[in-house]
Amino acid sequence: MDQDKTLHQAIPLPMRLSMRSECPYLPGRVEQRVAVDIDDNPEAHDELARAGFRRVENWVYKPACPSCNACMPWRVNCEELRISRNLGRIKRANQDLTRERFPIRPTAEHYNLFQRYIKTRHGDGQMAGMPQHDFVNMIENSPIETLLMNYRDSTGALVGTVLTDVQSDGLSAVYSFFDPAQSARSLGTYMVLDLAECAHELGFKWLYLGYYVEDSQKMMYKARFRPAEVFVDGKWTPFTGIGIAPEV
Repeated sequence: MDQDKTLHQAIPLPMRLSMRSECPYLPGRVEQRVAVDIDDNPEAHDELARAGFRRVENWVYKPACPSCNACMPWRVNCEELRISRNLGRIKRANQDLTRERFPIRPTAEHYNLFQRYIKTRHGDGQMAGMPQHDFVNMIENSPIETLLMNYRDSTGALVGTVLTDVQSDGLSAVYSFFDPAQSARSLGTYMVLDLAECAHELGFKWLYLGYYVEDSQKMMYKARFRPAEVFVDGKWTPFTGIGIAPEV
């Protein structure tokens, strides 16, 4: 019987288990991750993303925490996205902004905005004090198609940026930062909303938003974007839980 020999030639991707550390989302819990270097296998990214993995530079990772499975991979259905009254208000408040798709070539303008954002919003976090060369590596080190979504006001000033991966079935918001002085705009929420609309414009169904943690205030904003699916027990399932979703 003829057999496809390529089925027997595929080499499993080596996975690494990270050291245990304090969970950044739930107090008193321990975080651990399984990670894969896809630098030489970029074609593996999309399949891993559909299995709940997230990308950081040339690595993709997924939580593998002992005695905890609170992190649920989250993706928004861009074709059926419901614009609530609050989301509509945020959209109108930012109608003066223009979206710009930009190559992953970070400028001093990007770094200055990132610095203002980090110092104001996450001054005690791991990224506080990140030097410019590390910031550049975070942006540029991607083995897959990636771009920067820039948002500028009517004066041309950069007020927000989202590092965005382009997948075969959607867009993935990898990391975002914005002007903390313009809190009235709810820029974090607006950029997610606009990125979902951008994905739909490009013919994609899904916007991947990373992990949703129902008991974490940092992550609950994602529940504002519905309908959505979570990856649980090896499959994507419509999300039906109820959470309070604060503005970001």
